[in-house]
Amino acid sequence: MKHKANRPKVLFALSLLFLALTGAFLLNLWGRPARMPSIPLVDATYTSNATVRVSYAELIRTKADLSDFDCYTCHERNKTPQLRFDDKHNLLIPKEHSNIVMGHGSHNRNNLCFNCHDENNLELFQTRDGRQLKLSESTPLCGSCHGPTYRDWEAGAHGRTSGFWSHDLGSPTRQDCVSCHNPHAPRFPSRHPAPGPHPLRASTALTENLITH
Repeated sequence: MKHKANRPKVLFALSLLFLALTGAFLLNLWGRPARMPSIPLVDATYTSNATVRVSYAELIRTKADLSDFDCYTCHERNKTPQLRFDDKHNLLIPKEHSNIVMGHGSHNRNNLCFNCHDENNLELFQTRDGRQLKLSESTPLCGSCHGPTYRDWEAGAHGRTSGFWSHDLGSPTRQDCVSCHNPHAPRFPSRHPAPGPHPLRASTALTENLITH
């Protein structure tokens, strides 16, 4: 009976306590942490899953316009194009191909069109061991010189693999080398790293710097 008699007093005391706390928060007696600065949006280039370039094989798959790849619109069939070099034996790029920058390797020995293109049929590639490949088969062409990297690509350790890891659900797809690397200058350009995850909370310094007004 005694506990029941004290219950109204306890409830009254709790009510006063909550009213006091409410007033303290409304009057901001303890101050508030500094307002967090707005979080900048991440550059879309870091979140895009598109490849840097589009391979010829992908253009075929998407039924894109391939007229720019018709070499014999300008070149004469059954006639090897004449290459010209400067006095240091550097390849001179014709003005019709002025958009091409030759930089395959750290030396100039590979800056030669016919190391990859078949001089007798410009619609084909040729490997170092004499095999002919279609323009859509550029990755095996790269592999004919870059064997270790090509084997890493086949195993999924190099390049970009998408699709399904479980072959029961579907087959994985691997992007061609030229979907990332420019075949004439394959060194991949450097880029700034993506920003780290935002903590979504004030730092210790901001927390300690309370606004008291």
